[in-house]
Amino acid sequence: MIVAERKPMAEIIEMVKDCKKVLVLACRGCVTVCSAGGEREAAILASLVRLGLKKEGREVEITEGSLVRQCDKEYIDAIDQWNGQYDAILSTACGVGVNFIANLRKNDMVYPALNTTFFGGSAEQGVWSEQCAGCGDCVLHLTGGLCPVARCAKSLMNGPCGGSVDGRCEISRDVDCIWQSIHDRLGSFGRSAQMEAIAPIRDWSTAGHGGPRKVERKDLTV
Repeated sequence: MIVAERKPMAEIIEMVKDCKKVLVLACRGCVTVCSAGGEREAAILASLVRLGLKKEGREVEITEGSLVRQCDKEYIDAIDQWNGQYDAILSTACGVGVNFIANLRKNDMVYPALNTTFFGGSAEQGVWSEQCAGCGDCVLHLTGGLCPVARCAKSLMNGPCGGSVDGRCEISRDVDCIWQSIHDRLGSFGRSAQMEAIAPIRDWSTAGHGGPRKVERKDLTV
């Protein structure tokens, strides 16, 4: 899932300080799972914005709303119920959701309430860790299902590097060396020999450095 966290309140207040009416729009997708932008978090945010602006001597009308997802036009169309009623939409979705709404709502200012961080999963209660970089050329079939692009500090394709010590990354002794984990995992399946193959220089064109990426399924398009 996409993992995000709320922006500093001072930054959010600055975005909407000149608005009279603001819609705080929750997303019931990924950001709900990571407790950053669901309905509960949007309600808390709305209260904090009210208090923050009131402290500055500003009165603002804030309404709360939510969409199933903010990254799918099918669900974003439901925003029509608030059409033209607000000076700004403060979205608690990830950056994808903010972009989608901005693309579809040409006359509405859309502001991000969250910082989008990474693709990850729940490591434990209240903790999420990065697992995938969305690089567009998955190598997990070669590395025992563990991603060196996202989980190696250097995104090495042939590791571990010389900085690895006792299975720990040189950036921090609290961080596992993912290449050590890959080696151990492949070994548990009797596939350690896979580590002897030298990976070629990686083609990073699939990672989107040349502009926004797009996937089109002809069998699903109308």
